[in-house]
Amino acid sequence: MDLRQKQENEAIAKAELDAKKAAEKAREDAQKKIYLLGKFEPAERDDFVSVPEKYNISGRKIYARKETLEAFEKMAESAEKNSIELNITSATRNFDYQKELWEKKWTGTTFVEGKKLPESVPNGQERFEKILEYSAVHGTSRHHWGTDIDINGVDPKYFETREGEKVYEWLKENAPLFGFCQTYDEKGITRFSGYNEEKWHWSYLPLARGFTQEYKNLIRDEDIAGFLGDEYIAQENLINNYVLSINPECI
Repeated sequence: MDLRQKQENEAIAKAELDAKKAAEKAREDAQKKIYLLGKFEPAERDDFVSVPEKYNISGRKIYARKETLEAFEKMAESAEKNSIELNITSATRNFDYQKELWEKKWTGTTFVEGKKLPESVPNGQERFEKILEYSAVHGTSRHHWGTDIDINGVDPKYFETREGEKVYEWLKENAPLFGFCQTYDEKGITRFSGYNEEKWHWSYLPLARGFTQEYKNLIRDEDIAGFLGDEYIAQENLINNYVLSINPECI
């Protein structure tokens, strides 16, 4: 074999290897997207576990990543020693579940502030923004990842009660010791867009931090399109203004 033929063969082999690596990366990225968008059943995955009845106040079976639940249980045990009771009202919500929540509000099947949104907010973009005050668009919720939990309910008024204030103060001081971060802190101080403050929403950083970065790198508007109202995704800059607009300490 002459030198020229050898070089051509090496070039072909390299091109084939590069193509194989590219195809493998594309398959890996596709699987990551499925996970990040919540397009799976947590009950069917080995890395998810159901939240025990002891801590589950949702009224239905809910799931979280094993690591998230283990950290929460340690935190709840520590809180109990200080006469603080911690429970989980919501954990993993997959794409289909989140989509149902969104579209029921969009169509008026579920009332928002006691009203049917198509009647109270007929303008599409304004309706889109109104729902975002309460619910994430499916494919954009951190609850898809099994890393984020809602603690002791999702009613802001609870955290204005003596008990709620005590719980929140304990969480602010102690939750970081167990790997948790308040995802949506008060808006207007460290972040200026996205969801309003949620004192109940805590993210398990050892896992969530990596998923946040992967979401930023892999997910684009077209990946979350295909639902009622999706024509307003670009106007709202949904990924940057909501998915990535979180407490800087959680990044």
